[in-house]
Amino acid sequence: MSDGLLGYLLDPANWQGGGVRASIPALIGTHLWYTVQALVVAAVIALPLGLYIGHTGKGSFIAINAANAGRSLPTLGLIILLVVIMGLGFGPVLIALVVLAIPPILTTTYAGIRAVDPAAIDAARGMGMRPLQVLFKVEVPIALPLISSGLRNALLQVVATSTVAAYVGIGGLGRLLIDGLSLNDYGRVVAGAVVVAALAIVLDLLAAGTQRLVVSPGLTGRIPRRLRRAAPAAAAPAPALAPADGVASTTSTPEPVSSGRDGASS
Repeated sequence: MSDGLLGYLLDPANWQGGGVRASIPALIGTHLWYTVQALVVAAVIALPLGLYIGHTGKGSFIAINAANAGRSLPTLGLIILLVVIMGLGFGPVLIALVVLAIPPILTTTYAGIRAVDPAAIDAARGMGMRPLQVLFKVEVPIALPLISSGLRNALLQVVATSTVAAYVGIGGLGRLLIDGLSLNDYGRVVAGAVVVAALAIVLDLLAAGTQRLVVSPGLTGRIPRRLRRAAPAAAAPAPALAPADGVASTTSTPEPVSSGRDGASS
């Protein structure tokens, strides 16, 4: 049973190019291209808007509630509606994926900017920084952990949902799922599900590594490795120094004081 379900995934012919059927690496490349386009467009829209709302506090109620309303929209239903209006192609899929990716980026960017300590902002203003300098030199670096987590969340959602692109006749890993269901080839369906899950895990690990590099260690509470190595040496007590030759010790044994009775008897 397992050999039959994993047979399509383990077949070397499905990993090689050529023929009418696209290979799995080619489908992965198309899937990644769809994901990158949707994520870039969503970031271009949501990041500036989240920075502006978080920095100024203007329009936060409308923007955040509109973004949260986008979470409730069914992606597949939105794609079908856009196909009816716009026709077949990647355009309806791109719009639906952008609508899916905007809410996590917008809300985390806004929350990260608003969570910055007001004392840090006042200190920056007291140093003579202008509003844009305060935003990009103080607020954004401090809010970077939340902003990057929103980007990671959007990345995973788009990677998992880009499979619906095959529903309107274009490529991506969704072709394995849609074609497998239409042909009752469940080995192909399992291959598509496994590859999509593995791709999401790999991209999340890469995003986590990138976040670890760009976020300051002071914001995450982790100690850099070089500081961890230097900490035990700094904490070790200094050895006691022996007195040099010819220098008398500062401590001496007090001589006994004779009592008056001994002096009188002598």
